Amino acid sequence: MALMNQADIKKIIPHREPFLLVDEVLEMTEETIVARKHVRSDEYYFAGHFPGEPIMPGVLIVEALAQAGAICVLSRAAFRGRTAYFGRINNVRFRRKVLPGETLDLHLTITNIRGTVGSGSGKAFVNGKLACSAELTFVIGDENS
Repeated sequence: MALMNQADIKKIIPHREPFLLVDEVLEMTEETIVARKHVRSDEYYFAGHFPGEPIMPGVLIVEALAQAGAICVLSRAAFRGRTAYFGRINNVRFRRKVLPGETLDLHLTITNIRGTVGSGSGKAFVNGKLACSAELTFVIGDENS
């Protein structure tokens, strides 16, 4: 059973369809999150990526990891109501294609936060097999941004 559904997630991060890439949160602590994206066959990007061989774009897998991390960080009392932005993406590795109908399990650990800048290490899996890994740096925007 999910800890959070999309309605709960929308209370934490500002992303909306078609760019909300996390469907549910399964587990979460202050430093870790396990979330899920159900990759539907009617996703808008499959029409052009690629005709005849639809695969989820790698940049969107990384974005899904970032959104999971944002849910984790912005759930903290100090950051509620704010927005997390990319600062840097390092050491991204893609290990397998993500296809329509598959489920992407997003695991992210917050490794450091100093003030409003932090970093995390993420991995995305399909059926327990690593699809993507990345190190993400983020910046928390001002309360009024």
